[in-house]
Amino acid sequence: MNQRSKSRSAARLAAVQALYQLDMEGTPLAVLLHEFHAHRLGATIEDVTYAQAEESFFDDVVSGVAHRSAEIDAIVVARLSKGWSLERLDKPMRQILRAGTYELLARADIATATVISEYVDVAHAFYDKREAGFVNGLLDAVAKDVRK
Repeated sequence: MNQRSKSRSAARLAAVQALYQLDMEGTPLAVLLHEFHAHRLGATIEDVTYAQAEESFFDDVVSGVAHRSAEIDAIVVARLSKGWSLERLDKPMRQILRAGTYELLARADIATATVISEYVDVAHAFYDKREAGFVNGLLDAVAKDVRK
């Protein structure tokens, strides 16, 4: 994996964490982005050094999800099984699906397989194999809707 791929992978994981914080605390977007730039991306926290993330990519994903949340949520909900709602999903899962859906919608410069694979990897940071498979299946269905 080259350096750009590593920094984008780190940006995706950080974006999901930032979106989780946004959802939980309602931190204003500008404050949230500044906090992650200054204190999280590439930082060492409790003896763990986080990979340096591509800041502009991180900003695009977090801001894009925040600004297009209604559109993104509608796309995700349309692909959930009958009887399921977005609120029924765990908060981290919602953020993974939102970020992945945003990339599929807005980042045509990134291959569909790359987006799905990357968010499956993010899911592995939070969940077991079953949930990662759910991310794979849902984002694949979203891709068929938005990348015709």
